[in-house]
Amino acid sequence: MRKQERQRAIKKLIQQYSIDRQEDIVKLLEEQGIAVTQATISRDIKELQLVKLPSANGGYQYSLPAEKKLNAEKKLKKTLHDAYVSSRLHDVFFLIKVLPGNGPAIANLIDQLKIEEIFGALGDDDTILVISKSSEAAKQTQQLLLDMIS
Repeated sequence: MRKQERQRAIKKLIQQYSIDRQEDIVKLLEEQGIAVTQATISRDIKELQLVKLPSANGGYQYSLPAEKKLNAEKKLKKTLHDAYVSSRLHDVFFLIKVLPGNGPAIANLIDQLKIEEIFGALGDDDTILVISKSSEAAKQTQQLLLDMIS
């Protein structure tokens, strides 16, 4: 299994279960047929920037960093505000034209937000293509992103 897939699985586990030890992550992954070592999980925890927060039972549990989405949204809003040129909507596609050099960063920030309606975002030098899961979702995504500009 590739690292990205394993880390996605870890994120899902963290959201589904109250996990307080790395060994528990190893065990849960093995139950899913994913063989890992505790050392690998330790590196993944560091890369994913997981934090331990107080849990309902009085202990601590692993959690995804809360600020990451807020920081991505804040950066996206500022970058879109500064670099936006124009946009067009067609079916499930939302095309955004930006000042040269901003496309990859904006596409990456859109992906970091993990918006359910968005299938993916691609960015080149001055263009971002946002692919939505439906034409209605594309309209919602367009409105969300255009609201960030103003």
